[in-house]
Amino acid sequence: MPAPLTPSSACPCGGAAYASCCGPFIDGAAVPHTAEQLMRSRYSAYTLGLEDYLRATWHADTVPDGPIIDRIAPPQWLGLEVKSALRLRQRKANLPEMPDHDTVEFVARYKIGGRAHRLHEVSRFVREADADAVARWFYVDGSFPSKPPR
Repeated sequence: MPAPLTPSSACPCGGAAYASCCGPFIDGAAVPHTAEQLMRSRYSAYTLGLEDYLRATWHADTVPDGPIIDRIAPPQWLGLEVKSALRLRQRKANLPEMPDHDTVEFVARYKIGGRAHRLHEVSRFVREADADAVARWFYVDGSFPSKPPR
């Protein structure tokens, strides 16, 4: 388990201080305004072993029944690189937007048993009203881009 974060600790997602980056989302003091903010906060939750947050931000139609985090052999998360956000690309291409759907492509690096791995995913998100009628982003699922040929 990672060391506890202090208000001035760097955010696991690579952002500024945890207290002004993912911390307010994970603590419930704020709601992510974008799919990228939700994705970053979910990465931070993975690094901190916060399964309740991961489950709460996963869309009800696709959330797994079983454990999300492997407690026996948890990965050591090493870093996050956000590759793209679909809506930003759509704006640049002047395509019609779907404001309640978004994707975020990222690469997360981690180690398990001393061996390095990378997770390259294009995550799909949807924004819906929660039980309190607050519009929130939810993680739906992800696809894994194939490796480019050598």
